[in-house]
Amino acid sequence: MFKKQRPILSGLLIVLMIAVAGCKSKFEKLKASNDNAKKYQAAIAYYNKKDYNKALELFETLVQRYRGQAQAEDLYYYYAYCNYRLKDYTSASYHFKQFSDTYPSSQRAEECNFMSAYCYYLDSPIYSLDQENTTKAIDKLQLFINLYPKSDRVAEASKLIQNLRDKLERKAYENAKLYLTIGDYQAAVIDFGNVLRDYPDTKYAEEMEYLTIKAQYQYAQHSSEFKQQDRFSQAVNFEQQFAEKYPTSKYLADAVSLKKDSEQGMAKAKRTLAQWASDAKYARRFEKRDSLSGNTPTEKINTNQKAPVQ
Repeated sequence: MFKKQRPILSGLLIVLMIAVAGCKSKFEKLKASNDNAKKYQAAIAYYNKKDYNKALELFETLVQRYRGQAQAEDLYYYYAYCNYRLKDYTSASYHFKQFSDTYPSSQRAEECNFMSAYCYYLDSPIYSLDQENTTKAIDKLQLFINLYPKSDRVAEASKLIQNLRDKLERKAYENAKLYLTIGDYQAAVIDFGNVLRDYPDTKYAEEMEYLTIKAQYQYAQHSSEFKQQDRFSQAVNFEQQFAEKYPTSKYLADAVSLKKDSEQGMAKAKRTLAQWASDAKYARRFEKRDSLSGNTPTEKINTNQKAPVQ
């Protein structure tokens, strides 16, 4: 039975292949023709059928030919949206902007201006990658708000800007944590402070202020004894500020523990410096040793400097 059906199936396959080839040749023939009106109608039809690839090919051949004519505005509008539907957001953003610049009095100018900025938003990468497009998207959306302050799209543009700022905030937060992870404790302290300054309302504030204590403690712990008193003291100050600001924090117990360790570190460093001041032989050994580790700059002790008053 199957053998009897094989010729029929083969025939149907051949007919189908011929039909497909015919359709393709018909499109290619249309694309190569000089009948711009027919091309235009076909491009709109392909667009409405969501066949954006074919629509774009036809629109690309028509953009120059209809320049200055009545149909040019509609054509360029569809052309920009074809790029958008095909997720070529860089090209779409450019063409939406070109539309709003070329037809500033059009009822579509506001829409295209917004879409140009929105394409930058869609091109913004995940937080862990370079955020140049994110910054550009914020600028473009803010410019739209400035140009059309009464637009119905202002609320949406503002929401998109906040989403982008949240991404930049996450990037800054993760970068600061990375310094702590790799042991560059001084950089971690500085970067946590920068993030808290740049994003005062950040949702990561409590965690970052706790991590600042931790980073400062580690920075002091890996410093030479000559610097430890001041650096442990700063860790204690950070903890006191944290405890006052977050009295019920889940990090409070760890913060208090770091404070106690810092106070013990201060006392130990003080004893070491006292011994350094009274024992020249120990001072020479101390000079040779560089106890600073990690990625922080090396600091050596000057034995000619007067010992601090105890």
